Amino acid sequence: MPTITLNKKVLEGLIGKKLSLETLKDRISYLGTDLESIEGNDITVEIFPNRPDMLSEQGFARALASFIGVKTGLREYKVSKSSYQVIVEHSVQKIRPYTACAVVKNLHFNDEKIREVIQIQEKLHVTYGRNRKKAAIGIYPFEKIKTPIHYKALPKEKIRFKPLESSREMTALQILRDHPAGRDYGYLLDGLSLFPIFADADNRILSMPPIINSHDTGKITEKTKDVFVECSGFDFETLKTLLNIIVTMFADMGGDIYAMELFYGKKKIMTPDLKPSTIGLDIKYVNKLLGLKLLHIELKKFLGRMGFGYTLGKVLVPSYRADILHPIDLVEDIAIAYGYEHFESPIPKVSTVAEENVLEPFKRKIQELLIGLGLLELSSFTLIPREILTKCSMDEKAIELKNPLSKEFNVVRPSLIPSMLQILAENQHHEYPQRLFEIGTVVDEEEKIHLAIVVSHEKAGFTELKQILDALLFSLRLEYVVEPQKLDSFIEGRSGDIISNKRFLGTIGEINPKVLGNFNLGNPVAALEIDLSSLYEKQ
Repeated sequence: MPTITLNKKVLEGLIGKKLSLETLKDRISYLGTDLESIEGNDITVEIFPNRPDMLSEQGFARALASFIGVKTGLREYKVSKSSYQVIVEHSVQKIRPYTACAVVKNLHFNDEKIREVIQIQEKLHVTYGRNRKKAAIGIYPFEKIKTPIHYKALPKEKIRFKPLESSREMTALQILRDHPAGRDYGYLLDGLSLFPIFADADNRILSMPPIINSHDTGKITEKTKDVFVECSGFDFETLKTLLNIIVTMFADMGGDIYAMELFYGKKKIMTPDLKPSTIGLDIKYVNKLLGLKLLHIELKKFLGRMGFGYTLGKVLVPSYRADILHPIDLVEDIAIAYGYEHFESPIPKVSTVAEENVLEPFKRKIQELLIGLGLLELSSFTLIPREILTKCSMDEKAIELKNPLSKEFNVVRPSLIPSMLQILAENQHHEYPQRLFEIGTVVDEEEKIHLAIVVSHEKAGFTELKQILDALLFSLRLEYVVEPQKLDSFIEGRSGDIISNKRFLGTIGEINPKVLGNFNLGNPVAALEIDLSSLYEKQ
């Protein structure tokens, strides 16, 4: 979880009230964050990943002020119209297709505020932006920029500018090789012949996302009064929320927000959109889950303490809250506002004895064996995007959600291997060989616990993976054979079913080059997957 350092004086100024150390320690802990320390003017707090809006003094003060009853209810932010335009060119469609932008004016920067801006940008990159892969943020001195701004992709050989904190102009490839940010994030542009850039009306490069800003047109100083903010990435809704978090922070610094016109071909979109969304909330549902007997007036009070608006059964959710996806998320916030310390702990009327699931010790044994063989354990989501299954020719096994909250998680995985191939694809910049395993839930005709192992490097193959399987099943005192089978995701003649005592346990083989190509994997991959429940039954 990200840890931020807050300036106590700034925090109290934003809240409009001085708070004793006892109050700070007590209320911060009950707000749903983890207070690490208060030393002098520095407050160190660990923010849960579901609250990226609290990663700045401004966002944290907004939440704390509501929670302690100083400034409750929905915060409203004014967005002024403007003629500022961003042209999103077709060339970025297959590179980094979306951006959301805004202008904020009348800011007054000093060293402290610049530190605050740098901190939230870094923390949002790591968390909400997933190390810039999902989304990247650029903040620029708007006085140095001439509109309209163009978001486009150019051949990497034609990109040349002076990156932030550099003393000289560099080409795109020099930036990836020589600049610290280029070395850290250059892998995000691996395999691309075109690189995305922002450029102003005079064709001056502002940045090369998601790597680095220009030193000439992308550095905020104490002289900066107006800023241009852009978020680029792969999901427009994510970028809109990210932009809302940043511009409301600037508004709480005293800035004025101006909308920008984004042109995606003939389609025009205005950002930011700070109008709250509406979610229905049944008070009976709240009381049932929390074991309370709240009235509507009490519900409104508790929701107000968490920064929401409320009118009989309808909750107004701020545009910068990325974590509210379902009424249950509102129930959690109501519980926080009510105070976990106020909930009673009744003694159950039934007498039971707790017992560990019998499969858990067996899973630990498998984990220890595989770690001992030099494999690295990973954990991935049970819900995955359908496109990952398509890449593995497993579409027909997909169980699709009727109302998915995100297109990133719209099917239940029937196998662990697609997720593991995606993880390999996302980590090609790390050292090889890569030998990974996962124990996780899959759903085919029923819910099961599976074990999957993948091995990837220049000489990865069936023999190496079978040696791992030999060691695993020998340790479990099981004999087995591999019966050749033609499997869609594997190379014919190098794959088969794992059979023990005439019972099917799983599959093993080398991944088909076509599948590797679908994931842009350059090294061979050998994989196996076993039904761990069936394996346990044979013990």
